[in-house]
Amino acid sequence: MLSAADVDAVWLTLRLAGLTTLILLLIGTPIAWWLARTRHWLKGPIAALVTLPLVLPPAVLGFYLLVLLGQEGPLGKLTQALGLGLLPFTFAGLVVASVIYSLPFVVQPLQQAFAAIGERPLEAAATLRASPLDAFFSVALPLARPGFLTAAILGFAHTIGEFGVVLMIGGNIPGQTQVLSMAIYNHVEALEYGEAHWLAGGMLVFSFIVLLAVNGRNWRRSP
Repeated sequence: MLSAADVDAVWLTLRLAGLTTLILLLIGTPIAWWLARTRHWLKGPIAALVTLPLVLPPAVLGFYLLVLLGQEGPLGKLTQALGLGLLPFTFAGLVVASVIYSLPFVVQPLQQAFAAIGERPLEAAATLRASPLDAFFSVALPLARPGFLTAAILGFAHTIGEFGVVLMIGGNIPGQTQVLSMAIYNHVEALEYGEAHWLAGGMLVFSFIVLLAVNGRNWRRSP
């Protein structure tokens, strides 16, 4: 059965995933819109930067975030100057790391959804004297709704399963930064396989449901 520490880890993970997904949708939408429509020479480098977490080992990403956000890092000095303190080994630090680590899982589905809209609906809105902002909110967003749902599911699920980045930037502090993946690791390390099975089995079922939901939407949309 789940202990009080395990329940805390589950709720902390859900909190982290929910907040991270919300932030990713807010910042990922304009990035995806720009990538889907621009022909600027910076599109390639920015797209590569956004998708970098897909190929970069989580421990490497976590290490550099730890350096940047640490006491001697440029971002660490900035947060201290702003009175925010240091972010490593705090929940806020976990959020920052999670947003960066899960960014491609939100931006890519949104970019594909925006690209699939094409120019005709936006041109039709323009002929009705809709401003670009009006066309975005009244035409692009409703048409891209399936992409938003996929992006939210993938972003949430990917954050749930984080380990390497979480370990580097958040540590393993019960009630503060100990997320579900770390709780499983602790149980395995202590040879508490029964408790590990409860948590790991829950993540297995959750992952299957996520894939079923995403694939189900793709099947319904296919001709």
